[in-house]
Amino acid sequence: MPHHPAPEETLPVIALNGPTASGKSTLAVDVALHLAAHGQPAEIVNADSMLVYRGMDIGTAKPTQAERRGVRHHLVDVLDVTEVATVADFQDRARTAIADCRRRGVVPVLVGGSALYQRAILDVFEFPGTDAAVRARWEARLADEGPEALHAELARRSPAAGAEILPGNGRRLVRALEVIDLTGSHAATLPAWTYAIPGVRAWGLELPRDVMDARIAERVDAMWEAGFVDEVRRLEAAGLRRGRTAAVAIGYAQVLRFLAGEITQDEARADTVRRTKRFARRQLGWFRRDDRIAWLAAGDPGAAATIAHDALGPDALTTDAPQQRCGGGEQAHGQRR
Repeated sequence: MPHHPAPEETLPVIALNGPTASGKSTLAVDVALHLAAHGQPAEIVNADSMLVYRGMDIGTAKPTQAERRGVRHHLVDVLDVTEVATVADFQDRARTAIADCRRRGVVPVLVGGSALYQRAILDVFEFPGTDAAVRARWEARLADEGPEALHAELARRSPAAGAEILPGNGRRLVRALEVIDLTGSHAATLPAWTYAIPGVRAWGLELPRDVMDARIAERVDAMWEAGFVDEVRRLEAAGLRRGRTAAVAIGYAQVLRFLAGEITQDEARADTVRRTKRFARRQLGWFRRDDRIAWLAAGDPGAAATIAHDALGPDALTTDAPQQRCGGGEQAHGQRR
């Protein structure tokens, strides 16, 4: 008998990524609304590990209800700051949301700036097991010696993993060392570039480094002006310091140090800018390794139409989004898929 594809096999999954402050969240809503205007419902699936936390709004640049413009967002505000968010848990939640969208005839638009989370969701990506005793041992060393000591140990045992993980990310350092102890290798976190989900259409936003750095500085300034320190103070009262994942988020960790009297507020602000710039460059570098991604200039007024029409197919192309708008994107998708 002939095979009749289910909706989850025929509807695309739009994956939108790029560095911090490149405009991903706004573009994702634009794409969803453009699809809806052509009769194709679309919803957004968050792939940012910190947008899942309730109350972490200013420091994560979480889209407000007004900025969402009526488009449903999945995996936003689903955890308290004291709860732990793992990549494996996020993978399960996001894949469930994507499958739910497609079963309902809705195009999922996956958006986030972390290559690790995007790949864990979209690619064949299995996680090694865990051992509570091994993890506890490394967590104890983290508490006693600090993340820099663990990073040095990781770099000695696995130079590739040491280059991948930032020296200040204690949670990921503990996990990487745990995996090495259990498997002898950290290679399990770097699988082949193979989609586990059919129909992925991956797009990235790019912008010059000086523009990216300027946008990041402006965003951090805006965070402080919007009351970021007060937000962290409220979350601290709600248990933020107990949150193994939420408390290490860039910006939040720096303000917590300020509130503890370890650094000045100006130092917290400057360190937030510095670490965000470093994170954005590192993430853009990881995305650049993925040749399945078609790139568009951040701020391109035709980007939403390009992405939406690519997802809908060539019959949807209209004069309001000429093919030259694609910047090579549609040709690239045609070659890859």
